[in-house]
Amino acid sequence: MCGLTGGWSRKDFPLLQSALPRMSRALQHRGPDDADLWCDDEAGIALAHNRLSIVDLSAAGRQPMASASGRWVIVYNGEIYNHGDVRRDLESEGAVPAWRGHSDTETLLAAVERWGVEESLRRATGMFAFALWDRSERCLWLARDRFGEKPLYYGWQKGAFLFASELKALRAYPGFNAVVDRQALALYLRHNAVPAPFSIYQGIGKLLPGHWLKLSSRHLETGSCPDPQPYWLAADVVARQRREAFAGTEAEATDALDGLLTRAIGRQMVADVPLGAFLSGGVDSSVVVSLMQAQSAQPVRTFSIGFHEADYNEAEHAAAVARHLGTDHTELFVSPDEAMAVIPELPLIYDEPFADPSQIPTSLVARLARRQVTVALSGDGGDELFGGYARYFMVAGLWKNLSRIPRTVRRMGGQLIRSVPEQQWDRLYAFAQPLMPAHRRWSHPGDRLYKGADVILAEDGVDLCRQLTSLWSPPDLLEERAEPARFGPPRQVPGTSLFEHMMLDDACHYMADDILVKVDRAAMASSLETRVPLLDHSVFEFAWSLPHPFKVRDGVGKYILRQLLYRYVPAALIDRPKRGFSVPLDQWLRGPLKAWAAELLDPVRIRQEGYFDPQAIQQKWREHQSGTRNWQHQLWTILMFQSWLEALD
Repeated sequence: MCGLTGGWSRKDFPLLQSALPRMSRALQHRGPDDADLWCDDEAGIALAHNRLSIVDLSAAGRQPMASASGRWVIVYNGEIYNHGDVRRDLESEGAVPAWRGHSDTETLLAAVERWGVEESLRRATGMFAFALWDRSERCLWLARDRFGEKPLYYGWQKGAFLFASELKALRAYPGFNAVVDRQALALYLRHNAVPAPFSIYQGIGKLLPGHWLKLSSRHLETGSCPDPQPYWLAADVVARQRREAFAGTEAEATDALDGLLTRAIGRQMVADVPLGAFLSGGVDSSVVVSLMQAQSAQPVRTFSIGFHEADYNEAEHAAAVARHLGTDHTELFVSPDEAMAVIPELPLIYDEPFADPSQIPTSLVARLARRQVTVALSGDGGDELFGGYARYFMVAGLWKNLSRIPRTVRRMGGQLIRSVPEQQWDRLYAFAQPLMPAHRRWSHPGDRLYKGADVILAEDGVDLCRQLTSLWSPPDLLEERAEPARFGPPRQVPGTSLFEHMMLDDACHYMADDILVKVDRAAMASSLETRVPLLDHSVFEFAWSLPHPFKVRDGVGKYILRQLLYRYVPAALIDRPKRGFSVPLDQWLRGPLKAWAAELLDPVRIRQEGYFDPQAIQQKWREHQSGTRNWQHQLWTILMFQSWLEALD
């Protein structure tokens, strides 16, 4: 795990060269072990790298790194887990250089020399982002891994083409034009994060996952930017796997998944530094830790965060799984004051507005883990691959029923729901909850019902999903009503259901733009590398080859993943209602965070800044404070933008 930055400019190369050390220092947290620069004055290219040493700790792994022939120079962030296989393939073709060390960076360069950039990307299994300079053709390549685990921003500033792992490096460039992109802001309001290919700044984008970009001298002369090109698309994989569906039994599918995940996790356990894992006690992290421990001669180091508020605490479940597996487990119970102390740091950690409240416990567990290890494996990805989110069931079931009802009747139903206060719905639900199956035991039921009333007039299932997952309707809030005309799910793959469409949409957007951003920035702020074995693309491809009942059965998701886990952990330790990794934000906004939030939401201040309509925000603030509605997520979205603005002043 590292940080990279650089640029290309012939018109004002001295400015770029002088700014490069400052841009690199902005990324020191991503690579505290080493830093170096490389420049070609004649070509106008400048590369900088900050290294967190994970594999090959010697100088042979140092970057920027040149290929054996000297043609290619790279700055690279991430890990290629199958680089040993790639080396063997190169050896079989007689294309082996005189290896200087055993780093995957050197392997990648050798692969590019032999097969070219595109073929090397297709052969690579891992998480990565890189900038690669071709000294022969004088062109610059940027590339990003299939799911977007590693970030890469790029764009034009003052006649220079710049790129970096994080925006803070680009802001360090003299005269950076930090103008908020209103379209990106509209998307942020819907999704809690700024989705690729947008960034919060005009003129700066994120490279899409699974894509590469090639910039030539012609682009440099005209100040233009070519369209990124895909080397891997999730929708294409889904379409192919549906045609080549798994035809075996449930037991055979479980065996196959066991083998694929064991191999993926084994590869990701390779490191020359201490390694551990996050453990929440849920299905996904427990699967990862179980397969880690099965391959380790020593107890795996595991880490979890606990809260004293019972509704938000899963530490006891994590501890029970850890005891059963025999891991070396560390847990930290966090007080509200300790958790809230992270909040002022969030704008600097995330670098652009980001409002997933689980960023707080994620930051805390990353800090906890970094005290003992440099690499931590995570269980993210299971919900998106195996149908684990409750909203999939809710939306699919809701639309199945709603589509049969005339819109006039639906409108009356929405009015009826709103006639009962949200807290009264909560009380009624609490009374009935013991009679309900586990998968129907929702948190904040009143808020869910009110949200349902808002979207009861959806045109189709995809529109219903969009409405339910949008925190704000941007036209109702923005002073300048700008929103991209078309942004949303990937094309619907023929033959997929609404349930499956939501899974694919989450894999392409929510996972890449929210989950993986949350984990990467929180971990790298503590100089911790995280790895996500469930996102090995072979696991993704296998998951989409499975018949739907292998993933979802009797109203419960992740069926096949659970069957695998039961081989290692008793069902009694796992089977319980799903609980999000979050904090009691609703209570904090009415208590210890109230003064902080009120200052950021001051209507005079918001009016002067000119981004939002203060009246809509104040209405939700009053309703939240009175307890008549729970607007924690909507308010947090505005608060994170406001605190980000304040941090930049």
